[in-house]
Amino acid sequence: MTDSILSKAATMEIPINSNGDTRTAEEDSLEQDLQQVMVSGPNLNETSIVSGGYGGAAEGIIPTSSIKGPAIRFNPEYFDRRCGNGPKPDIRSKSRGITPSHSAASRIANQPGHYKAPNMHHSSSNPSMMLEEATRGVAVEKFDSVKKWSINTYKCTKQMFSERFGRGTKTVDLELEAQIDVLRETKLKYERILRLAQELTSHFYNMVQTQQALGDTFADLSQKSPELQDEFGYNAETQRLLCKNGETLLGAINFFVSSINTLVNKTMEDTLMTIKMYENARLEFDAYRTDLEELSAGPRDAAAMMRIEMAQQQYQIQREKYERLRSDVTIKLKFLEENKVKVMHKQLLLFHNAISAYFAGNQQQLEQTLRQFNVKLKPPGSDKPSWLEEQ
Repeated sequence: MTDSILSKAATMEIPINSNGDTRTAEEDSLEQDLQQVMVSGPNLNETSIVSGGYGGAAEGIIPTSSIKGPAIRFNPEYFDRRCGNGPKPDIRSKSRGITPSHSAASRIANQPGHYKAPNMHHSSSNPSMMLEEATRGVAVEKFDSVKKWSINTYKCTKQMFSERFGRGTKTVDLELEAQIDVLRETKLKYERILRLAQELTSHFYNMVQTQQALGDTFADLSQKSPELQDEFGYNAETQRLLCKNGETLLGAINFFVSSINTLVNKTMEDTLMTIKMYENARLEFDAYRTDLEELSAGPRDAAAMMRIEMAQQQYQIQREKYERLRSDVTIKLKFLEENKVKVMHKQLLLFHNAISAYFAGNQQQLEQTLRQFNVKLKPPGSDKPSWLEEQ
């Protein structure tokens, strides 16, 4: 086979193509074969093409690190032409461009993933671009919110210092402000009542525990002292009765403390939170009102008119917010007063009747008072955790 190739190479004429290039037909055929291999040939990222000269022993290595392509595939036409068995291509095809064979075209058409690398790169870049745009949008939104907060804080701080130093004007609702002051004073007084009632509960609980221990001691001595058995027995019975009535009164006082605590730390506190929001809205309203007045007193050019229009819109927004919160505060103060009167009427009556019945020694009246106000006593030892919770 090698002799045949050498004889063909020795007797081959050297034609001249249309461009005047004195290249042999075998060289053109080799170049065609290499281009054909590059169309349907190996993945040249990881391989190199080794071509030997026709009749020469030296081998040339063509570096292919910059050429993209699919995996290595066997090309029978290229092998046949290298062996001298295949048809010789027309050397004039060099000037017209190379037309791929039908078999190569069919192989290219049957490869579904052929030459998809640019599309894959484009599709993979789309999510990254979308993520970058979303991140940029979030950053812009945060910057805008910080900017608005900074401007609003500056205006409110300026208004607050102006009011404190007597330079700025303040919107005041005299009737509402008087009701707010009364509520704050009432809350302070009710907090003192709550604190004293809690102290009374603590002291009275200790007294009841002492009476119970004293009654147990009297009962023990009654069994061990025959000469004083009756006297110790009478005192033990009295202390047990006082302890029982004391636990009943303690239940009434605990109910009183719980109701006052709910009134002070939940109902009144909720109203005061709304009042705080109302005062903040009033400060913002005055700040934007002052800003609008300052802009209205200035020049009236095109830029100033645009700023005045924007200030007018902000002024209207703050005014609506201020009026809405002022209405909420008025309604809550009204309902708070009604609820306070209703709750305190019940709790003060309970406290008076229970204390009177206890110190009068009227056990039936004391129990009737608790039933009247739906006060349920906890059984002894209910505050202690069960043996299952202790495990």
